[in-house]
Amino acid sequence: MTRARVWLITGASSGFGQALATAAVAAGDTVVGAARRTNRLPDGVEAVELDVADAAAGKAVVDGVVDRHGRLDVLVNAAGLALIGAAEETTEAELRDLMDVHFFGPVALTRAALPHLRVQGGGAIVQFSSLGGRLSFPGVGAYSATKFALEGWSEALAAEVGPLGIRVLIVEPGAFRTGLHGGGMRMSEPIAAYEDIVGPVRKMQRDFDGTQPGDPAKAAAAILDALDAEEPPLRLALGNDAADAIAASMESNAAELRAWEHVTRSTDL
Repeated sequence: MTRARVWLITGASSGFGQALATAAVAAGDTVVGAARRTNRLPDGVEAVELDVADAAAGKAVVDGVVDRHGRLDVLVNAAGLALIGAAEETTEAELRDLMDVHFFGPVALTRAALPHLRVQGGGAIVQFSSLGGRLSFPGVGAYSATKFALEGWSEALAAEVGPLGIRVLIVEPGAFRTGLHGGGMRMSEPIAAYEDIVGPVRKMQRDFDGTQPGDPAKAAAAILDALDAEEPPLRLALGNDAADAIAASMESNAAELRAWEHVTRSTDL
């Protein structure tokens, strides 16, 4: 794409949002970075304070970007948190907070952006999901639930807006060296019965911070390449761990379907 783009990136003060904002500025694009704490935004990024759980504020931010810059080319929903806890350990408030950040917030921002993108006749929406948006394991049920929801909604969205010239890219990172396993990590109150099941997951996540294999700068470069591709993917998995786990999950699901296919096909009238 030869024309400089206008980006709105949430979660731009850390992690993937920060890396992507840095890469977009380096490419000569205009970047509006939205975050709750704007003092950590990269150089060259226009700062906007935003809590993505506030849908009305999100719409005002989107409209403000278009008012100031005349267009919006790429919306990136990158704000995120992590939560470790068994299903029984996770409180309703914890689950709802996570849903607001990972699902209802991105949905509201996407809906606010779509009228502008439709009028322009094009643009892109980047939804940050996760390896946990494809599969789940003990202790991450709440986190995965929010990402599964975002992926399902975004998959339908891609089919709806693709004919209008609007691209949707679902990004599925594995473990990258961001703050998600540090300050972005929350733990539900433990229940003793789950200690042997979820306790090791809690310990692994605490010990993981600073040792994750993924490089956020390389992830940002891969996303830019995908957005510029003539045939972009709907889903972009990032990291060797994501590739291995997703491939294994797909093979397991296919084997289970084959094993039970005779039952599956026996239920029609």
